Amino acid sequence: MLTMIRAIVRPEKADKVLAALMDAGFPSVTKYSVAGRGKQRGIKIGDVTYDEIPKVMLMSVINPADKEFVIETIMKTAKSGSKGAFGDGKIFVSDVEEAYTISSGVREIAFASAGVAP
Repeated sequence: MLTMIRAIVRPEKADKVLAALMDAGFPSVTKYSVAGRGKQRGIKIGDVTYDEIPKVMLMSVINPADKEFVIETIMKTAKSGSKGAFGDGKIFVSDVEEAYTISSGVREIAFASAGVAP
């Protein structure tokens, strides 16, 4: 079984997280813009409440053996300062039963090595 990591991060941290993952041997990432809010329910500035804050979602499917390393890489790169701050993001982990490469039709159940599909 494969593992999917979905990380929602601040837009200004996304490129740093992508670079850290690439340097660590995990180049396969899907990136897209999202908007939402966390536990703080958005931001209130004066009389206006902004409840849809722009974020970036990074999604990667990896070998389960690499899960803790990838999560730690994302957390240390996406965190604001040494203590972190509200709005730094969230990481979601889920199982992926299988994946298929469209061009070749190859079915993948687990990757042969860290971060690199066969």
